Amino acid sequence: MSNGKQDPGHDEAETAKTAETAETAEADESTMAAAEESAEVEPAEEEIEDEAARAARLETEVAELHDQLLRALAETENQRRRSQREREEAVRYAAAPMLRDLLAVADNLQRALESVPGDAANQDGALKILLEGVQLTARELQTVFERHGIVKLDPMGERLNPHHHEAMFEVPDPEQPSGTIVQVVQSGYLLHDRLLRPAQVAVAKGQPAAKPAAESDEGAGTAANDDEAADGAAPNGGEPSGRADTSA
Repeated sequence: MSNGKQDPGHDEAETAKTAETAETAEADESTMAAAEESAEVEPAEEEIEDEAARAARLETEVAELHDQLLRALAETENQRRRSQREREEAVRYAAAPMLRDLLAVADNLQRALESVPGDAANQDGALKILLEGVQLTARELQTVFERHGIVKLDPMGERLNPHHHEAMFEVPDPEQPSGTIVQVVQSGYLLHDRLLRPAQVAVAKGQPAAKPAAESDEGAGTAANDDEAADGAAPNGGEPSGRADTSA
């Protein structure tokens, strides 16, 4: 038969059990809180890594776009300079066909001047006036040519240059080295730095180029030594003729 009072030992056991249960609950709550904090930290670290990778990718793209921009600017500048140079050359040499046709006029004026004998103009007053008019016209035409950058080639006595001269025939001339221009058949012209018409010339067919002086002196010395040896040798294998016979 139980009395109305509770057992003290039973109360202590219940209290201990309650405390243990409370501690277990607190431990579970701490574990869950730590797990939640870990779960929160891991996504944060992943987000940081993703942001770093994204930033590196963006920097790479920016560097590539900057390089493409510089290349495009350089190509645009080169194209602008090329177009400007082509435009300047087009303006500079645009009149080349017309000026090339005017060269025939200059040739005819020169032929007209050369066809008049030297004393004929002094003997005929009308011919003298006509000759002076042709000379004045020829000089004025040359002045116009020079004003527009046309330079007349005067290659007389020069070596043949295939870039500026056109050899028409050869002239035997032993006094001139081969390839020297000895006659100008038709004058040539340059438009600024570009050939407008090559000069038609005749070249000498003469002696080859002279040998260097050192080789000439060496050859002369060798010939002199050979002559001395030939003079000092006696005929038929005898003694040299320069030795006197003292037996008599």
